[in-house]
Amino acid sequence: MIAVGDKAPDFTLRNQDGEDVSLADYKGRKVLLVFYPMDFSPVCSDQLSIYQEVKPELGEKGVELVGISVDQIHAHKAFQEKIGIDTPLLADFEPKGEVAKAYGSWFEPAGFANRTLVFVDEDGTVAWTYESPTPGEFPGANVIFDGLAS
Repeated sequence: MIAVGDKAPDFTLRNQDGEDVSLADYKGRKVLLVFYPMDFSPVCSDQLSIYQEVKPELGEKGVELVGISVDQIHAHKAFQEKIGIDTPLLADFEPKGEVAKAYGSWFEPAGFANRTLVFVDEDGTVAWTYESPTPGEFPGANVIFDGLAS
C-alpha cells in the first residue's frame, strides 16, 4: 500500500467516455481515488452507489471522487448508467492493473484491485489511505469521512 506522505504516482487512463484522464488534471484539487475490483459485482455496485449518495457532502469539502478498476471503458459506461452514478470511472485495463500496482492496491490472487481508498491532496501528496481487509468488504462512507477528518 502506498504510504501517507508519498508523492502520488501520476497516471493517464481512459474514462467511461474514452477520454484521457490524468492525476495531473486534478492538481490544485483534492481527489479520492477509489480502487475497486470490477464493474457489475453486487458489492461494487453497492459501494459506488453509497459513495454517489454522499458525493454532495464530499463536494462541500472540496473532494472529487474517481473510481478505478481493471474494466474497459465500455463496461464502465454501462455500469455507470445501470447504477445511476456520475463518478468518473477510469479503466486500468492495459497494461492490466498498472495503476493499482503503483498504488499498492493490486490483489494478485484474483487479478484485480483490492478495495482501496487513496486521498490525494492539492499538492499531489498522499494524505490518507484505507485498504479493505478483503475485496469482499467495502469501506463505508463513514470510513471516508473519518479519514478526511484525521
